Amino acid sequence: MFRKRPPPEEERRVRANDREYNEKFQYASNCIVTSKYNIITFLPVNLFEQFQEVANTYFLFLLILQLIPQISSLSWFTTIVPLALVLSITAVKDATDDYFRHKSDNQVNNRQSQVLIRGSLQNEKWMNVRVGDIIKLENNQFVAADVLLLFSSEPHGLCYIETAELDGETNMKVRQSVSVTSEPGDPNNLASFDGEVVCEPPNNKLDRFCGTLYWRDKKYTLTNQNMLLRGCVLRNTEACYGLVIFAGPDTKLMQNSGRTKFKRTSIDRLMNTLVLWIFGFLVCMGVILAVGNAVWEREVGSLFQSYLPWDPPVDNFLFSAFLSFWSYVIILNTVVPISLYVSVEVIRLGHSYFINWDQQMFCSQCNTAAAARTTTLNEELGQVEYIFSDKTGTLTQNIMSFNKCSINGQTYGEVADPLGPQPKKLDFTPFNPLADPGFCFYDDTLLESVKVGDSHTHEFFRLLSLCHTVMSEEKSEGELVYKAQSPDEGALVAAARNFGFMFCSRTPGTITIREMGQPVTYTLLAILDFNNIRKRMSVIVRNPEGRIRLYCKGADTVLLERLHPCNQELMNITSDHLNEYAADGLRTLALAYRDLTEDEWEAWAESHRCAGKATSCREDRLAATYDQIEQDMMLLGATAIEDKLQEGVPETIAILSLANIKIWVLTGDKQETAVNIGYSCKMLTDDMTEVFIISGHTVQSVRQELRRARERMIELSRTRDGGKEEGTGGWSEACFMGNGVREGQGRDVAGGVKQLQCSPPPPSNLTDNISGEFALVINGHSLAHALEADMETEFVSTACACKAVICCRVTPLQKAQVVELIKKHKKAVTLAIGDGANDVGMIKSAHIGVGISGQEGIQAALASDYSFSQFRFLQRLLLVHGRWSYLRMCRFLCYFFYKNFAFTMVHFWFGFFCGFSAQTVYDQYFITLYNIVYTSLPVLAMGIFDQDVPDHRSLEYPKLYEPGQLNLLFNKREFFICIAQGIYTSVVLFFVPYTVLSDATQSTGVPLADHQTFAMTTATALVIVVSVQIALGTGFWTVINHVCVWGSLGSYFTIMFALHSQTLFRIFPSQFHFVGSAQSTLLQPVVWLTIALATAICIVPVLAVRFLKLALRPRLSDTVRYTQLVRQKKRKAVSRSAGGGWRSAGSVSEGRLGTRGGSRRSGYAFAHQEGFGELITSGKNMRLSSLALATFASRHSSSWIDTLRRKKHTHTHTPPSTSEECSSAPSCVSGSVPPLSNSSSILGGSQDTPIEEDVGTASAQNTQTVPTSSAQTQPALAPDSEATAPQDSALALSTGIFTSPAVRYHGGDSPGGWTVSLGTVQEALFGWKGIAVHTNASNSPGAPSVAKETSQLE
Repeated sequence: MFRKRPPPEEERRVRANDREYNEKFQYASNCIVTSKYNIITFLPVNLFEQFQEVANTYFLFLLILQLIPQISSLSWFTTIVPLALVLSITAVKDATDDYFRHKSDNQVNNRQSQVLIRGSLQNEKWMNVRVGDIIKLENNQFVAADVLLLFSSEPHGLCYIETAELDGETNMKVRQSVSVTSEPGDPNNLASFDGEVVCEPPNNKLDRFCGTLYWRDKKYTLTNQNMLLRGCVLRNTEACYGLVIFAGPDTKLMQNSGRTKFKRTSIDRLMNTLVLWIFGFLVCMGVILAVGNAVWEREVGSLFQSYLPWDPPVDNFLFSAFLSFWSYVIILNTVVPISLYVSVEVIRLGHSYFINWDQQMFCSQCNTAAAARTTTLNEELGQVEYIFSDKTGTLTQNIMSFNKCSINGQTYGEVADPLGPQPKKLDFTPFNPLADPGFCFYDDTLLESVKVGDSHTHEFFRLLSLCHTVMSEEKSEGELVYKAQSPDEGALVAAARNFGFMFCSRTPGTITIREMGQPVTYTLLAILDFNNIRKRMSVIVRNPEGRIRLYCKGADTVLLERLHPCNQELMNITSDHLNEYAADGLRTLALAYRDLTEDEWEAWAESHRCAGKATSCREDRLAATYDQIEQDMMLLGATAIEDKLQEGVPETIAILSLANIKIWVLTGDKQETAVNIGYSCKMLTDDMTEVFIISGHTVQSVRQELRRARERMIELSRTRDGGKEEGTGGWSEACFMGNGVREGQGRDVAGGVKQLQCSPPPPSNLTDNISGEFALVINGHSLAHALEADMETEFVSTACACKAVICCRVTPLQKAQVVELIKKHKKAVTLAIGDGANDVGMIKSAHIGVGISGQEGIQAALASDYSFSQFRFLQRLLLVHGRWSYLRMCRFLCYFFYKNFAFTMVHFWFGFFCGFSAQTVYDQYFITLYNIVYTSLPVLAMGIFDQDVPDHRSLEYPKLYEPGQLNLLFNKREFFICIAQGIYTSVVLFFVPYTVLSDATQSTGVPLADHQTFAMTTATALVIVVSVQIALGTGFWTVINHVCVWGSLGSYFTIMFALHSQTLFRIFPSQFHFVGSAQSTLLQPVVWLTIALATAICIVPVLAVRFLKLALRPRLSDTVRYTQLVRQKKRKAVSRSAGGGWRSAGSVSEGRLGTRGGSRRSGYAFAHQEGFGELITSGKNMRLSSLALATFASRHSSSWIDTLRRKKHTHTHTPPSTSEECSSAPSCVSGSVPPLSNSSSILGGSQDTPIEEDVGTASAQNTQTVPTSSAQTQPALAPDSEATAPQDSALALSTGIFTSPAVRYHGGDSPGGWTVSLGTVQEALFGWKGIAVHTNASNSPGAPSVAKETSQLE
């Protein structure tokens, strides 16, 4: 463990079969150690780690103080028992974790491997393998170390591996041995192999290796294609031999298993600050009491010196005060309870298990459950404001299908009549017996083009069958299975197979395909592989006739600029097709080729060989060589692949948006594809105020477009807030790109730079007050400029004012930079979600990382804090588990600090009555057990199980999530309120018993004014008060809560009577002096009256404050709980009634809402269910969109959440005058407001659960049918008078969401009490005032007109 580490390597030299030579470099052995301790080091190392925690060190310091008899008025066990308990629990947890690490290490280290030693193969444990050894691997074996492949039993030195343990990808990959060692004849000849490898030092880059093999005075280039990494599994290969290059901790697998960045929650950081404040408060109390001791000893204590002298070390009142200070530090230390940190970890562990056990987050298709991979961030899930999401595989399924293509200017795959009958799926079997029956294509013109032998079509599919890195595996005779590294490649190769160009097999030097049934073998001259920078791949092949041709496929932005000038006309046509495909949400690629002469090939091959042998900057030199040959190509066409949305994505995004969570999509796809995916998943909607596109190529143009977008948003916001009709006029007058997306203005305006210099950025308060629905789309090259240091503020201020942001063509590094940018400039919790290796940087950068275990492997899931298989589970993770975790943790902390201050401050007040002598009120056993037994379990039960509303209500009312974003439930203000309540309780618990018992007597006349009676009364009252407090604060009672609360109260009396019993006195006479004092004290009626009085004085003000809050300023959770209670009562009252009328009316309304008229956007090629997201964001069903309703609410609300949000400078609006509100209301009702959805649709619930759904229906004789025809509703549109029109309009608008009981009840039981509270509910949910008054008025004969207006809005 304490072995000296060797100096860092600059390069590694390995000689085969020469252990003596290799050992002088002190390379690491192949033994891995992931454990932290052993039997000898566990105790000292673990204690050292635990005492690095400030709290543990603090309590150790207190324990040392208590061992000094001159200052300790408490026994040492009052501190050592809880400290030892905490240290023991943590040590057991650490030991258990380390035991499993030891077990795993031993299992891996003791695996067997065949090592070539002195010419023969010998079985050795993995831990005994050394660098420079040659080992033999057999089929289905794990690779023991990072080895250089020397020989394989397969032809051409090939072997196949599976890298699932490295990157999560289950498809096979091919590796090839070094050419000079691939055919040595007898493998045993490798025993004489003495080649030397010089390569890069150990690193964590899985996809690259740079080295050189020196053997027999020649050198050979080594790449990653020659390496087998530890953790891989050998597949479909009988045997192979390899030279160990990196072993043990130097392997790339172990280099990648480093610790992830430790993340702390905002509550953790606040709690650490508060603990420091509490410690400062403790010191202040100690100083006050020490000064009091000095004054008392000088003025009063000196009078008692003759018969009550100071202890020998104390010789004056100042030294007595000094010792008194430390004594009070010991006594009052419970304001910083040691059990706090352990309790927090236990609660977080419970929350993590709830996530793991949630059956509603289990995917049966993937057989994958949600997993909380960390226990430290659960409450942070309830405070998220920004979500950064990948697109492919996260929002979409990442299951690709060949959908459309463009060949030589002709497009294929279009459906002739979208409204006509569904075309039949093509049957390829008569044409191609080897076709994949699962392949779907509907355009028979492409198949006919192949059949007639069109040269361009044949060359198109020939390219698809040759230009790829797919591996083929023959499961049975004639059955080929393709193993592709990406779903896109698999889809393209499968398409070529069905159209007659079937890829059959490959060797390092050949590719065999079947062209129209005839096998053809091409010589593979070179593969120019794909990467994120090149964004394309090429192959150079020689056909059987000897002609050399380069085939290339890649992103159109990269490939089209490398075409020969003669392709201009075809490029224009193909570009139009590409834009159409992207507008349909399809993933596009362009295809091209180039014929090469022998001289061109030879010259390029030589430069390629030189670049490959370079020892420095090899990657850059190879890239330059690739770019040299990929020029002057001829365009063939383009492909379009469909990637369908995952289930529930639109609904999830809609609900998260209603929870005031901003969603950014960071994708590598092109702009048109990303924008249309945005529309499909409801991030972008037709009724958004404006969508801005930032596509500048220079810093100046990007800055100008960002400023123009921001100025436009400010202008439209002012128009909206001023109540002007032309507020949305800019949309129709704007210049549109593609499918209705507005192009950024001023990009090419002359003099733009001059304008830029003269136009300073707008004040920050203007951007903070932006209201409306805006979206921003920015391209990768523009984002690169926006992320520069001097542009960060411009980009953040514009982007954060938008509801949705889409970043296109971004690299993995840019994804992480965007997340870091928001973390830097916004005090907001960020969450990143992705499914691929390119999302790992983003996931690790965000406060919370979520990985989706999908088609791209599990690297994202392994790097994440939470993982599941479907994006739709994110709404439950945040709105249910995250909100509950935040709520529970906040309630736990508030109650914990309250109960400890109530407990500790009694000692402070007692100090003024005991001469500041550091005498304790309670006995030492009560002090020891208070936080461990008497009050620990109730608060843990509340912290683990409590909930304010059920899970389905959390999803129905996304606005319930906002208190966490605003950090309302536990902050410095709430902390001081808890402290003040604790101090108040301590005052009552001390002075009430002190006042009553000072003059009280027993029935026998014996005074009750003794210390034991006072301590017993105060302690009993304290336990009862804190138990009642937690009972009142518990919102969700379970059996465990009952057992913990009442069981802890019972345990107090049981232990108290036991401690004062005769039995313990006989066993420990020196420890338990006060025999029977508990029984004698609690038998006195005056004691119980005192306890009852103290409890009432503590509890009644709390109840009064809570009732006043509920009546005057109810929280949204309070109103939701109230409506739930009303539902339950109504359900019982009307359970026997038939409610067909109301149900049928609801179904009619939902039927109208479910239909959507024609949109100005083209149809999207995504098969997803039309559901809740459509209801919220569809411009055809509801002109007042979800955000518009929220804006309306915020402008008309004085609710506490909105007030605080205005203080935070986010989405604040200037309230219009009352006259404007009244004047605009009739116009809204009269014509511009189409049917509104029910409340749960607006609030984020499903269509099937409106807010009044569970209330039931009135009886048949008391039910009034709501008219729905236009003839019936038209008269209601004309108000009776100008005075009543606004009220009726407001009422109609409100009842369109909360249907008034007056509409459903026309006699019988009066719902007046409910309607009064309904106004409170409406005000809390939407901020609409005055509704309760109008709804009460609906009980008058004017109810029928209200019903008509309601029906119009429904």
